[in-house]
Amino acid sequence: MSFKISLTKAVIKWTPNKLVSWVANIVLKDIAELQDFSIDLDARKSYVKIQLVGEPEAIEVWLEGFAIISNEGSYKLIVEQAKSNRIWLNNILSRIVAKEWKIPVPPQIEPYMKFMAELLSYEGVVEKELQTL
Repeated sequence: MSFKISLTKAVIKWTPNKLVSWVANIVLKDIAELQDFSIDLDARKSYVKIQLVGEPEAIEVWLEGFAIISNEGSYKLIVEQAKSNRIWLNNILSRIVAKEWKIPVPPQIEPYMKFMAELLSYEGVVEKELQTL
């Protein structure tokens, strides 16, 4: 793992949740409120709890085993497991898990995709699984 990747993971881990929530809620104003979230890049787990404006109950989503697969300049996203506290969202998530989804890369993001692919590489998920055996 490169120094940049290690540093980025540390910064993500040390960023206060209140700061992330504050910024997200500024962006989501009048649409939704981010109530809770967590992300663990090493374990490849993520959790989000968001309250949509006008909805009586918050939506919760759990993701596990997410990664970016890089292959000769093209990139694909994979999510191994996903679930929600809403039936309709579980139905949507069931159609996207365990499949590789091509990531369209606009020219302005292209210089950063190699870094993102290394940060979220699938090899990291496989290595973690082998260590737990």
